[in-house]
Amino acid sequence: MHDLNFIRENPQEFDLALERRNLKPKANEILALDHKIRSFKGELQELQQQKNKIAKEIGVLKSKGEEAQHLFKEADKVKKRIFELENNSEIEHKLNDILLSLPNILANDVEEGESEDDNIELKKFGKIKQFHFTPKQHFELGENLGMMDFEQAAIISGSRFVILKNDLAKLERILATFMLDLLTEEYNLQEIMPPLLVNEKAMIGTGQLPKFAEDAFVTTDGKWLISTAEIALANLVQNKILNEKDLPLRFCAYTPCFRSEAGSAGKDSRGMIRLHQFNKVEMVSITNQQSSNNEHEHMLMIAEEILKRLKLPYRVVKLCSKDTGFGAKKTYDIEVWLPGQNCYREISSASNCGDFQARRMKARYKDEDKNIKFVHCLN
Repeated sequence: MHDLNFIRENPQEFDLALERRNLKPKANEILALDHKIRSFKGELQELQQQKNKIAKEIGVLKSKGEEAQHLFKEADKVKKRIFELENNSEIEHKLNDILLSLPNILANDVEEGESEDDNIELKKFGKIKQFHFTPKQHFELGENLGMMDFEQAAIISGSRFVILKNDLAKLERILATFMLDLLTEEYNLQEIMPPLLVNEKAMIGTGQLPKFAEDAFVTTDGKWLISTAEIALANLVQNKILNEKDLPLRFCAYTPCFRSEAGSAGKDSRGMIRLHQFNKVEMVSITNQQSSNNEHEHMLMIAEEILKRLKLPYRVVKLCSKDTGFGAKKTYDIEVWLPGQNCYREISSASNCGDFQARRMKARYKDEDKNIKFVHCLN
């Protein structure tokens, strides 16, 4: 969600920020709706005062035994107009829908670019092993060893599912435990076991709705399966006012995640890279406004440390303007070298969302001067 005060004071800057996202200007449309809403609210306030004044005048006339019929008629007109204004929510809904549909404003140090090809490589770690043969892809190894069963998974659930067996199932469990132990014991993150089903408000809070409704699974009673534990973890501070001294809050969780992968037909159709269901360890940080950039680097360092201990060759890239996700102002991707594909593939990301999610969730903190501010959210 965006700050209306910022748009009022900086309409051109806001439109330039949208242009960086390949979007058309919206400031004029937003400000026109905002002006109407503020005018209605001003009129409503005046009418409430007029209503109270008429009520007092009627009381005076009644106490004197005088006729007040003309005031009753005037009061009815005022009440009717108040009712119209109080129930004219269409404009507010339209403004809210526009604001919810617009992505975060990018950080100034995010480079311009049209696609992932324009992302900036920041560093590499580890030596890529050379083979005297062509390495198999992960799904070929998994199927040959009898540890991945895509065929039976398709019979049970359909395409883009997998059954892990024996040592591979055990390996995933061990890796998750290794990561959670490192996060909680060495970096003091709070381990959370969150709900896998969340309501619409939680999905709106982290930016999954309304933009990405088709990418998620919704139940018949309106609950949504989480596409990432970020949704549940970030919403731990929904509608809260925290004390600045308690920040940062750092959470982690290991959960199943569910994604429809709409629009990815033909992409990674084999293997485990684009599944409808997968398990993931997630980190979320909640900070004050001045600390989020440092927290972003700290989060990246933790993710790198995991890969270093696993001795996996990787690189870190900073996403360009057109490749940065909807809710992020700045994102680092960590890509691990996959011998079977002879390339780096993203396996983790660290994003600073600034106050974008906090405004949607109404997540705030009180600073040492008793000022109420929006927190910054990172994942």
